[in-house]
Amino acid sequence: MNDPKKITLADVRNQIDEIDSTFLELLKKRLECAKKIGQLKAQKNKAKWDPLRERQIIERLLKENDSVFPEQPLLSIYHEIINTCRLSQKKVVVAYLGPEATFSHLAGVKYFGHAADFKPCETIEESFIEVERERTQYAIVPVENSIEGAVTSTLDSFIKYKVKICGELNLGISHNLVNQSGRLEDIKLVASHAQPLAQCRGWLKKNLPNVPTQNVFSTGVASKMAADDPSVAAVASSLAIKTYQLQLVAKSIEDYRGNTTRFLLIGKESPGKSGKDKTSLLVSLMDRPGALNDALSILAERSLNLTRIESRPVKDEPGRYLFFMDMLGHMEDEDVRQGCAKLQEACSYYEWLGSYPCADND
Repeated sequence: MNDPKKITLADVRNQIDEIDSTFLELLKKRLECAKKIGQLKAQKNKAKWDPLRERQIIERLLKENDSVFPEQPLLSIYHEIINTCRLSQKKVVVAYLGPEATFSHLAGVKYFGHAADFKPCETIEESFIEVERERTQYAIVPVENSIEGAVTSTLDSFIKYKVKICGELNLGISHNLVNQSGRLEDIKLVASHAQPLAQCRGWLKKNLPNVPTQNVFSTGVASKMAADDPSVAAVASSLAIKTYQLQLVAKSIEDYRGNTTRFLLIGKESPGKSGKDKTSLLVSLMDRPGALNDALSILAERSLNLTRIESRPVKDEPGRYLFFMDMLGHMEDEDVRQGCAKLQEACSYYEWLGSYPCADND
């Protein structure tokens, strides 16, 4: 009896090459189908983004995969494929707090993949302006950090500008200390955005006790300062090392592990239901005792899950506050629609900021 033919390394590599070629041809076909869908939607004046359809695709693929291919990489691969195909229907420009390599930039790439065009802005407020004036379709903005709390410039911009929330994502934050040389002893100044400096306060005090810090507009600005001046170090993202050709002095210098920042995607219109959504409101309550309790009771009576409430003082109106509220569900849901309508009656000011898909890890 003859021995079965032995499979060689070259044989397996040839199989992989064939699979890759087939995969590429199928990706091309998928892209063409996505373009056709975009054309059909344009003829019927339908929105090009359908979150429910995208969620159904992912859920079906996870079920068919049956845990054979590692789940998280599979999600990352299809996130990039779906975004690339969707953006082929219309090129998207996304504003973010720049310059390059900020955490807002990282969040934008995580949300859209590499198929979108990204436009850096000097401030968070400028990102809102770009969207309101329709110079970009979207902007990605930080709204809260798990350690330092709300990003007040984002909340204040929601008060000033007419935009809608279209999505959200949670980005794990790891801060690095970087400079030109990679040596701690060369550092005479540490620069970064106020939030990263606050999140690394303990580490900086222990390791650089006599070195001053400087607040700047973004981690990207700080990285550029470090690239221009050998005495300056920046607290920045890992992307800054490559972007600005810097050296790593210390990795993960944040004082607390599990540091996460929630980002919101803003645009002119909120998407339809995905089946797993959040709704955000901006309200001001009547000036009477028990107003906040009455407002919360309206939501509780309909079993609406309020996931966040944040207050901000109204400029030039001492004693008056606006409340930002997040709840589970979509405005197209009957309970949410009725609850919000009732809440509107109890408020002196009411604005629906949008309904949008929850972050994948919520």
